[in-house]
Amino acid sequence: MTDLATLSARQYRLLDATSKLLGVALVAGGLEAGGSTPTGLVLALAGVACATATVFLTHE
Repeated sequence: MTDLATLSARQYRLLDATSKLLGVALVAGGLEAGGSTPTGLVLALAGVACATATVFLTHE
């Protein structure tokens, strides 16, 4: 059975770097919107989810 979440090393590095940068940008946007406001919390949580998304992928 093949794993559908398997990427080449190059694809993984690109996706990993992109997701980390997007996650940091979303967390920064959440802090700018106000860390204790609902908008700020949603942006921060989305940033954390985006930044950790590649943890569940495998690469060759």
